[in-house]
Amino acid sequence: MSTCLGLYIGNNLIKYAKVSKDNDKVKIDSFGMKFYDKLEESIQQVIEETYSYKTPISINLSNEEYDYFSLFSLLNKKDMHNVINTEFESRCNDKGINKEGFETRYVLVEDFTDKEKIKAIHVSANKADIEKKIQQLEGYKVSSISPIGISIANLLEHKEKENALIVNIEDKTTITTIMDKKIVDVEVLEEGTSQILNNINMKENSYLKAYEICKNTTIYTNAGQDLQYEENQYLDDIMPTLYNIVGQIRKITNESLIKIDKVYITGTASVISNIDIYFQEYLTEMKCEILKPYFIQNVQAKINMKDYIEVNSAIALALQGLKDGIKGVNFKKENLADKLPEWLTQEIGSGSKNLKAGSKFSLEFDFKSKLTALESNLMRIITAILLIIILYTTSTTFILQAMNKKMQEISKAKTNVTNQIELVNKDIETIKTNTSKYISMKEKLQSINDKISDKNKTKNAIPNLLNRIMYIIPTEVQITSIENITGNHVTINAQALTYEQLGYFTAKLKVDGILTNIVSDSGQKQENVVKITIEGDLP
Repeated sequence: MSTCLGLYIGNNLIKYAKVSKDNDKVKIDSFGMKFYDKLEESIQQVIEETYSYKTPISINLSNEEYDYFSLFSLLNKKDMHNVINTEFESRCNDKGINKEGFETRYVLVEDFTDKEKIKAIHVSANKADIEKKIQQLEGYKVSSISPIGISIANLLEHKEKENALIVNIEDKTTITTIMDKKIVDVEVLEEGTSQILNNINMKENSYLKAYEICKNTTIYTNAGQDLQYEENQYLDDIMPTLYNIVGQIRKITNESLIKIDKVYITGTASVISNIDIYFQEYLTEMKCEILKPYFIQNVQAKINMKDYIEVNSAIALALQGLKDGIKGVNFKKENLADKLPEWLTQEIGSGSKNLKAGSKFSLEFDFKSKLTALESNLMRIITAILLIIILYTTSTTFILQAMNKKMQEISKAKTNVTNQIELVNKDIETIKTNTSKYISMKEKLQSINDKISDKNKTKNAIPNLLNRIMYIIPTEVQITSIENITGNHVTINAQALTYEQLGYFTAKLKVDGILTNIVSDSGQKQENVVKITIEGDLP
C-alpha cells in the first residue's frame, strides 16, 4: 500500500489530506485545514497530527504561469523539445525576464482545432519560489511539487465524450478545461477566495471567523427562494468576486470551439451554500455541480461529504504524489534519497524478523553469521556502485581530452555562425519595420470598417428597444439609462422601490424576448430606492 500526504499551502491556510492507495482502492486516512501565522509551525503540527514524518509529501506550485505552443505532429520528441524551449525563451525575451530563473515542465495534448498539430501546455515557475517551498518543508520527504490547475483533474471520474470545466476557487481561481478525458487548457484568474476572506477579515480581524462566515452563508438568488439580501451583511464582500468569476467562465465558454457539458465547482469557496445554484443561473446551457472525488462512495460514511470537499485540493495533490494523473509535471527534482528504494528510508514495522518494531533500518552486518537475502542484495549494490565509480573515473579522463579538442573546433564554428546571425538579424529588422507599417495600415482600415458596420447595425436599435419596453415596463419601475456600446449588447440601469418590481421587469424582458442572454446583478439599495443593472443582447 502506498501513502502520500497532500498539502495545499495558501496565503493564510493549509489544507491537508493523507491518502493511501492499494491497487485501485483509495482511502483517506486523515484530513483537515489550518489557518496559520507561522507557516513552518503549522506544517510541523500537520506532520505530527497525521504521523507523516517519513511519508512522501506532495505540495502545490505557487505563482505558476501557463503558455501554449502549437507544434507539428510529425516532429520527433527531441525537435518538439527544442521548439518548446525556443518558444519559451522568445516569450521571456519579450517580457524582459531571464529564462534561467524559471523551472519549466510541459504536457503534449491533441490540438482539436488542427489535426496536423499538437498543443504543448507549458508550465513555468520561479526557481526561487520552488526553493522557498522546499526550505519550508526541510527535514521532511517532499516527493512532488505540482500545479494545482492540472492536479485538480485527478478528482474527476472522466467520462468519454464529456467536456467539462473544473473551477477551483482557492486564493486564485484555476479553470481547467477537459475534453474527452484530456486536459486541453488551464486558465488562472486573479479573483479568488483570498479577496473574499481579506474583505471579511478587515471587518472581523480573523481569517478563521471569515472562513466560518463563508461556510454559513447562503447565496442570494434572483428566484427569491433563498436568504434575503438584507439579512446577510457579508454578501457585498462575497458576491462581486463570484460574479466576476462567472463572467470569466461565460467568456471562456462563448469563445471556445468546444461545447461544455458540465461545470464542476471546488476550492475554498465551494463551502458557500447554493454556490452551484448561483452558477447555474448564469450558465444555463451547462450543468453546474460541486466536485466530489471519484472514489468518495468508498470513504467512511460517518464523515460529512462536505468535509471532504473542503480539502479537495489537498486530496488531488496527494493523488498526484501517488502517481495518479498526468506525468511529467512534478517540479521537484530528484535527489539521491528520492532514487533509493523505499525500504531504505522508511521505518520498519512490527513484521520485521531482524529489527525491532518501529526502529530504523541500519547498515550493520555481522560477518560471522550467514548473510541474509537483504544483506546479500545490499552487498551487491555497494559493489556495483564502486565498479561504476571506477569505470566512470577512467572513462571521464579520455572523454575530457576528446572534449577539449572538440571545444576548439566548436569555438571556430561558433564565431562563423555568430557573424552570419548578425547579418540575418539585420535583414529581420528591415522586414519587421516594413511589416509593422503594413499591419498598422491594415488595422486602421479594419477599425474604420468596424465602426461603419456597428453604426449601421445599431442605428435604430435603441429607439426600437424603447418602443417595445414602453408596453411592458411596470409603472413603478424607472429606467435611468440605456447603453449600446458595441454590437447588439445593451446595458439597462433601472430603479424601483422594491426588488419585486425590478424582478418582474427583468422577467418580462426574458419572456417577451425583448432581450436575450439576460444577466442582472443582485441589486443595491440606496436609501429607499433599489437600483439594478441588466445586460442582454438585442434579438
